[in-house]
Amino acid sequence: MRIDQRRAHWADEQPRTRWVDQTGFRQPRPDLRLGARSHRVERDGTTPYDRISVRHTVSTSTAEYTLLLNAPDWFGHRGVGEALRDAVAELRAVDLTYGPNQPDSLVSRLRRDEISPDSYPPLADLVDRCAAMRAATDGWFDAWAVPGGFDPGGLLGGWAVERAAARLRAAGIHDYAVLSGADLTVRGHAAHGGPWRVAVHHPTEARRAPLVLEMTAGAVGTSGVTGRRGHVVDPHTGEPTERLVAATVVGPDLAIADAYATALYAAGPAGLAWFRDGSDYRALFAHQRR
Repeated sequence: MRIDQRRAHWADEQPRTRWVDQTGFRQPRPDLRLGARSHRVERDGTTPYDRISVRHTVSTSTAEYTLLLNAPDWFGHRGVGEALRDAVAELRAVDLTYGPNQPDSLVSRLRRDEISPDSYPPLADLVDRCAAMRAATDGWFDAWAVPGGFDPGGLLGGWAVERAAARLRAAGIHDYAVLSGADLTVRGHAAHGGPWRVAVHHPTEARRAPLVLEMTAGAVGTSGVTGRRGHVVDPHTGEPTERLVAATVVGPDLAIADAYATALYAAGPAGLAWFRDGSDYRALFAHQRR
């Protein structure tokens, strides 16, 4: 039995995510695994002869990213390489230009009141997304309720990934996966020609069967699996919150899924109400501490 996700209005194509019954998921193996602390890319050697498949890992000052690109043979290795370089450059640029830990970044300058949010269009988009998520989560995601002032860290990584993914699409790459820690965004198909098979493991119960998704468009955002306790602050009290072991959210956009996961981790079970009434996002894991 397979359970189809409810119909959702995604950006530029119909959603293609389905939950696969575990008893029927013996073969084939998943392409990607999201574990308790990180991710793993499976190797099965099934890339067709007429496809180009590339894997590349890049580190910035705050995160490590893995990019998996698939393209038809006629696209050429040079074209794939140029698309990859463009996406990597975007990830590095976001880190340098918007990272709150970079003293000369636009976010740091905004915190010092040296510029306004509308000084640069991408900065305005980032601020607008944070404001929208503050409203969507009843204030549980609040980039302004952080020591030191505005800090978009709860969705900045996902925003960076989505901007890099947009660069890939602009270059003509429509089959890719971009991963960072326990987060990912995918589009199109894996190297074997089928949907990306993503196994999402339980954050604490290693022997529990993973939740398996088959995806051709969408994202998975997670908060709370880094091993750092107290890294999410309750915006209403300013104190670290540990209501959940971890929170994982699936939906069309990684920046929004990340923000929802951060807010759900802070709010606890009460945050599950955000995913009702036909929401494009759904909580996969929201486990309370014992």
